[in-house]
Amino acid sequence: MKRINHIASIMLVTVMLLLSTGCFAEKAADKTSDREKFPAFKTLDLAGNTVTQEIFKGKKVTVINIWGTFCPPCKEEMPALGAWAKEMPKDAQIIGIVCDAKNENDKRIANAAVKIMESSNAKFVNLLPSKEIMTYLENVAAVPTTIFVDSEGNILGQPVVGADVEKYKARVREYLK
Repeated sequence: MKRINHIASIMLVTVMLLLSTGCFAEKAADKTSDREKFPAFKTLDLAGNTVTQEIFKGKKVTVINIWGTFCPPCKEEMPALGAWAKEMPKDAQIIGIVCDAKNENDKRIANAAVKIMESSNAKFVNLLPSKEIMTYLENVAAVPTTIFVDSEGNILGQPVVGADVEKYKARVREYLK
């Protein structure tokens, strides 16, 4: 009985640790960093505008924050991301991908994401996943996961899994050197 209680305690601590840093998606798969380039795409943002991989052009680095409307750490970091987006250097930008949207026409999740963004005063572009983005997201095991891409969509370094805005900022400073 003592051993069962010890194992249960370890499991509880592990789950609490995982939830404090990020929310795990239903499908755990390969690491995001195994891919060298973000896929070409055509999708919609939360405002209904068409967006393609051309969004990366003209920026040395784009921060892509993959998040879900169901994820407490994702929502908690949104105000800090919104504030950071306003003060980013001209050669950097942040965009979000709302990973729990079924596709670019998922109005229910889009509306939930808009409410989160508005209440967080976060005014950066957020994408609803197209088929190409959805395929990429199959390799993302937890949210938030943040990746960094250059102007050509090449993935820079390793992803940051979990909410850590200071780490994102440090990566951007590193990539802009």
